[in-house]
Amino acid sequence: MTTLQRYFMEIVAVCIPVIIVFLCFRPYRMKALAAMKLKSTRQREIALILFIIAILGILALTLWPPYIWEDSSGMWGHLRILIERPTWKSNLSLIPFTVFKDYLEDLFKGLVFFIVTLINFFGNLAIFIPIGLFPALLFREATWKRSAIIGLGMSTFIEFAQYFIMRNTAIDDIILNTAGTVCGYLIYQIMKKYYPKFTAGFLCQEV
Repeated sequence: MTTLQRYFMEIVAVCIPVIIVFLCFRPYRMKALAAMKLKSTRQREIALILFIIAILGILALTLWPPYIWEDSSGMWGHLRILIERPTWKSNLSLIPFTVFKDYLEDLFKGLVFFIVTLINFFGNLAIFIPIGLFPALLFREATWKRSAIIGLGMSTFIEFAQYFIMRNTAIDDIILNTAGTVCGYLIYQIMKKYYPKFTAGFLCQEV
């Protein structure tokens, strides 16, 4: 099983049952909103489902114990202040003709490590953008501070829990995740400025 296949199975296994429950209770939510003389638009309902998928997807990708899918010698993770991220590395020799092959191999490994570093950096940012974007779209009185607190709290919980399921715990992930939620809120502000009618459609409307 490839990594992408495993990630997909993890997300599907968690999201589908919860979405089914969400849709089953939707008529009751509509009645409750009608009693308050409010209604939820189709746009808002779709955003709510996407928000749920974003939350559950993150939890599935980060908290699914790896030993469920593969053999493992233990269940505990590694606690580190900062995980050593792959960086660009190369050992340039002064005798290129004798070590040219080794140098190319090292250069290739350095390139791969560098790409992995970029993927990790932007991945940790991007995965938390919905956590800052959707609450701002769906609920009133959103601020960047509240988005940052939500991202910080959720990421801290995940990193703490990962220690107990044989995964790495790192502070740099918390920093990047929190920054991702703030980026999500900034995206909301841009959308609100240039497409105010569109963003207003995500809020409950008075009947």
